[in-house]
Amino acid sequence: MKRKIQLIVYHANEDDPKKCSARKLHKFGFAKLEKNIRKMPKHAILLNPFAKKSLSKEDERIAKENGILAIDCSWKNAEKRFDELAQDSISRALQFVVAVNPVNYGKALKFTTLEAFAALLYILGHVEQAKEIINIYKWSPHFLELNKKPLEDYRVAKNSKDVIKAMKLYISDE
Repeated sequence: MKRKIQLIVYHANEDDPKKCSARKLHKFGFAKLEKNIRKMPKHAILLNPFAKKSLSKEDERIAKENGILAIDCSWKNAEKRFDELAQDSISRALQFVVAVNPVNYGKALKFTTLEAFAALLYILGHVEQAKEIINIYKWSPHFLELNKKPLEDYRVAKNSKDVIKAMKLYISDE
């Protein structure tokens, strides 16, 4: 079994605690929750929707060494938070997959922190770790089922360029 990738969440405490998947990931020991932005690890992979490069398997070594960082904050503050953290981390965009969380079911790119981590782990080839964390809600295992084909295509892509080619198959209007 592969060594697990450390999952870290910068938690800005701007959401409903009862619906917060980052808090639940922390509660079950799957992620480290950090409320001080200055304590974020250097050179971690930052899940950043504003990033210019997509996550791919070529990022696995960095993720293993430095972890994966997600930001749990209000979307109205998101761009500022991502700008702050992007300076000391390696920003990567997550691919096109569809959310299954009760608030954004069926919407592309409207993930919970849990869904984002599960997708990222799957793409990096840490499928067992993705399956392990995804089981913390009744609804969440459906995320991997619904997105199995695109996640598998992204996982086998050699690099970010190949990931983008695969992603275009899922977002084209043809």
